[in-house]
Amino acid sequence: MSGWRELTRAPFVTAMLLLGGSALGLRGAITAMDLYLTKRPIYAADNRVVQAIPAETPRWYRVGPDRQESQATLEELGTQNYLNRRYAAREVPAALRERGWTEPPVLDLHLAYYTGMVEAVPHIPERCMVGGGWQMTEGSVTVPVPLSRETWMEDPRAPEDLAGRVVTARLPSDGRYTDAPGMRVRLPADAGNVRMRVTEFTEPTSGASVYAGYFFIANGGTVPSAEQVRMLAFNLKDDYAYYLKVQVMSQQARSAEELGVLTGLLMDDLLPEIMRCVPDWVEVRLGEYPPDNPRRGRGGANGAGG
Repeated sequence: MSGWRELTRAPFVTAMLLLGGSALGLRGAITAMDLYLTKRPIYAADNRVVQAIPAETPRWYRVGPDRQESQATLEELGTQNYLNRRYAAREVPAALRERGWTEPPVLDLHLAYYTGMVEAVPHIPERCMVGGGWQMTEGSVTVPVPLSRETWMEDPRAPEDLAGRVVTARLPSDGRYTDAPGMRVRLPADAGNVRMRVTEFTEPTSGASVYAGYFFIANGGTVPSAEQVRMLAFNLKDDYAYYLKVQVMSQQARSAEELGVLTGLLMDDLLPEIMRCVPDWVEVRLGEYPPDNPRRGRGGANGAGG
């Protein structure tokens, strides 16, 4: 009984009341500040997956079949929503001819989509390539991914904090290259400032070298590093969390900066289609998507996403 008497003493009871009050106060503060510690999973409209991006575009075409991962690799990758595809340009783009290119570029594209997984650590070349026996030639660098703005238009429906930062791009009008000819698609916020992390790798036995780079599309924006994904995709003001890794590799690129240029040329055709495979973040912010969005009917646009 002495133990029970200790539990009923004033100091112990006071401490428990303070702890309970702090917990209630914390929950109240979280609610009042409209914060979301638990993220909801979210998917693209109609559950569109990344394998749905076109195999052919006006300037690029697929080389060979898409590479399928083994079950063991998929378990390590942590998602079934992925794509491994090789693209070749139909001709040498003018931007490359100016650099002395005489052969059309060939690029390997890898996409992997994740959602609602705060603990997830993206698989990146610095880990996977080294694990596969390749060596990093030197440290990673961050380079711009220049994109054409030819079909861009500012989105008038973007929330106030994204005003002027969100644009739409038009899909090709030719039905051979898309199932939505002429459709306008929202791009990530600040699409004119996309940057990617690039590393050169060398295979010790053959001496072959390759440049591998990536960026992430997360909650309506982009970041160039795995460390920044949490800051963007798991913003406490957002109800949902997703990110998509966009990885490009080239054996033809002669520098990290050139891989950024190559990636931009590919993304000019593919980025709008890739954005159809992730949630439309403006619609999410406005509470209009998905149907069970808790912001629906509350005015939406409260989160900082993007």
